[in-house]
Amino acid sequence: MSEQSGSSPEKSKRTELPIERGFPIERVNELAEREGRAKMYYRPIYTMHKWWARRLGCVFRAISLYSLLDNPDTVDVFEPGDNGETLASWNEDDSTELDIASILERVDMADPESLWQLYPKDVRVEGKKVLDPFMGGGTSLVEASRFGAEVVGNDLNPVAWFVTKKELEAGQTDVDELEDAFERVKTDVAEEVTQYYKTPCPNGDHDADVMYNFWVKELDCVSCSHTVPLFKDYRVAKGRYENDDKYNVLCPDCGAVTLVDDWQSESLCDACGHSFIPKNGNVSRGGKYNCPDCGQKYAITDAIQEQGPPDLRLYAVEYYCDHCESAGGERSEYKGYKRVEKADIELLNEAIEEWESSDDLQKYVPDEKIPEGAITASSELAGNDVFDHGYEYWTDMQNERQLLSIAKIMRSIEDVDSPLRDYLLLALTDSLMFQNMFCIYNQPANKVEGVFRMNSFVPTSEAIENNVWGASAGRGTFSNSVDKVLSGVEYGSSPTERFIEDGETQETGEFAQSIGENFSLHQGDMRNLDFEDEFDAVITDPPYYDNIIYSEVSDYFYVWQKILLEGEYPGFDHDQTPRAESIVTNPYLDKTVEDFETEIGQAFAVIRRALKDDGVLAFTYHHSDSESWGELLASLCANGFEVTATYPISADSNKFITGEAVSFDIAVVARPIDETDPASWNSLRRDIYRTARRTRKQLEENRDLSRGDIGVMEMGACFREYSKHHGKVQRDGEIMSAKEVVQEIYGIIQEASDIGVEDVFIDLLDSSNPSFDDVNKLCRGTNAKPEELKEMRLYNQDDGFELGTWDNEKRQAYIQERVNGDGGDHLSNLDKLQFLRYRYEKGQAVQNYVEKWDVDDDLRELAGRLADVTEDDTYTRVLGDRDITSY
Repeated sequence: MSEQSGSSPEKSKRTELPIERGFPIERVNELAEREGRAKMYYRPIYTMHKWWARRLGCVFRAISLYSLLDNPDTVDVFEPGDNGETLASWNEDDSTELDIASILERVDMADPESLWQLYPKDVRVEGKKVLDPFMGGGTSLVEASRFGAEVVGNDLNPVAWFVTKKELEAGQTDVDELEDAFERVKTDVAEEVTQYYKTPCPNGDHDADVMYNFWVKELDCVSCSHTVPLFKDYRVAKGRYENDDKYNVLCPDCGAVTLVDDWQSESLCDACGHSFIPKNGNVSRGGKYNCPDCGQKYAITDAIQEQGPPDLRLYAVEYYCDHCESAGGERSEYKGYKRVEKADIELLNEAIEEWESSDDLQKYVPDEKIPEGAITASSELAGNDVFDHGYEYWTDMQNERQLLSIAKIMRSIEDVDSPLRDYLLLALTDSLMFQNMFCIYNQPANKVEGVFRMNSFVPTSEAIENNVWGASAGRGTFSNSVDKVLSGVEYGSSPTERFIEDGETQETGEFAQSIGENFSLHQGDMRNLDFEDEFDAVITDPPYYDNIIYSEVSDYFYVWQKILLEGEYPGFDHDQTPRAESIVTNPYLDKTVEDFETEIGQAFAVIRRALKDDGVLAFTYHHSDSESWGELLASLCANGFEVTATYPISADSNKFITGEAVSFDIAVVARPIDETDPASWNSLRRDIYRTARRTRKQLEENRDLSRGDIGVMEMGACFREYSKHHGKVQRDGEIMSAKEVVQEIYGIIQEASDIGVEDVFIDLLDSSNPSFDDVNKLCRGTNAKPEELKEMRLYNQDDGFELGTWDNEKRQAYIQERVNGDGGDHLSNLDKLQFLRYRYEKGQAVQNYVEKWDVDDDLRELAGRLADVTEDDTYTRVLGDRDITSY
């Protein structure tokens, strides 16, 4: 227990929470790396439906564990798999009960892992109430509910509200009843849908199932009226099984699908003997087509504006034949690619005719137009104006066969009783990511990619039509999505936890505590919440200024969900999801960064009012630069918070629209504060300097952290010092702003560090799959700058990210220029060692350079570090072993 500095004198002591004293980022990041690669196996509840920027469950479980456990008398720990009957004991002989008080007391910055021992346990905390006002996909609420907390959530977006509602209801849903409901729908419509996804099997007189239909858009040449198929190239898919070194390509002359050795070289069609180069399609970079008849080049979108939407032609099929598989055929026989036949076209026309004559099915597809917005119409964010490509209504994104199939499933789902109906609807709308003509085929991986592969709407000239119901193989079908929902519901009633022990992933038994036993959800602008002094914790992932605009992309799901949900749930009675109330910059609505700063400040004010005086705000945040730090700190402090800790975390850290990497993600911990104390900048600067040095020393001596990670935690400790005096720090008679203080703190942390370019580069060498994100991260809190490493060619991004190792051509050119031009006067020790390593590899003399450069201890020490991290002792031998230095 400790008294929190900066609180008003009359305020009673409050418990310093474990998350303020330490956080096991090493363990969290290790687990997050594995969960991020296999989300549906770790926590299938979060894969029931798409939501953007969803945080990993292990991150929020760890935050909840370290935020909610403050009083050992209110904590119970049970062993998973024991049905909640046995109080967990730490010793295997059950002779000594788990000492929760001791575990909580031992958490500190140097060693936060005592509490991590409870991570895989069924932990219950009495009397806790948790709010997430920006719940999005609901991860924070699900994880907090697993501790027995009462959870309250809010989101402006009705799709997010619906997804989270079904996650939290999963623990109270009977999975057998849901399976029965699906079977009734299957009996009702599966055959009606799958009859339109058949194709003649190439191996016999029977039909195979269609997995994917391959389509291409076609335009008339503006010069000669020749029909131009908009192929970028003629690849269909990579070869599989015994043909995995070949490529399936489409013959542009006869339309056959043929196997070739190299799709980038001249090839012959097996069917007609036509010679062609598969890589040479009719679409060039810049969005232009090349007419193969007259050579005319013309912008595709210009041609669409003149001619109207392009035609679509079915040209190939990927099939799966259960009959051939049962007969013992080879995999390449019962699963493969084939040209389109007359029967395929006839079946398509039958589906189109049924759709056009089925007036009763029209009400089961949306009739809304696609709204104009920053993603759909403004190239400023997405670079794709769907209207320029001829799309007007949401249903323009599907073809008639898809609309017919989806409408039939929707009609059948409508007859299922709620809440089971909702889960089947959830499965259907999630599958719609792969049931549209914006899908593409990932040829090297032989799989379909959905509409949101870029988190925007990207029109494609070569589209993939999925089997809506699903075949024995395939991705993103309705039946596949139902399987995901069933797994999520089963997990909700009996969740497990995965953890790492001795480097291996382990899974616990089932927890007796189900998900969502005590929850309530709100849909609307969180600034209208009127809670006061009610919550022990707010655990959230608030928006950051250049978030993807969820309202626009989620409209794709919303217009389908509202068909069955309108009038039953709040928010499903409009043509689109809310726009103006979203706290995010939006150039289409003229919402600026300044607007975001104002609105996020209003949000923090609501959160402060909702929290108890001894409550905690813990949130994750995408962070990029000192300006972001300053804005965040200013907004928090101005609304009655002091920042008490910050931690780097692993998560999905890509900007969702531009693809540009954010520097890193952070977890921020803040507590309410009533009053701040005046301070001079000189005295505060001394405190901040001492805090930075003390924190760094403690972390370096006790934790296995990167320098970038240490820098983030240093920053948090310094923020804590500043937070006690926000708005009252004077320098030369004027009050300093938070942004000014942050800039100063950056300088202090760098001044307190001797870490330079060579240290950062060695850390990069020691990183698995280093990236520009790692460069940024490792430079934090050091004397090195990313620009400096780039100038020295220690990394480049010309053809993807590359490190400037000794054998990197650009790095060697940089060193050679200095060797030739300055005689070594301006060479760093790293330059010298990489130069010597290069000459040794080429069999060139190195001894004369070694003697000229007067090898000192610093050079030898760096050589040893390079040898250790690369496992290449040539670095050390070139400095002293005459056997190799005298060529």
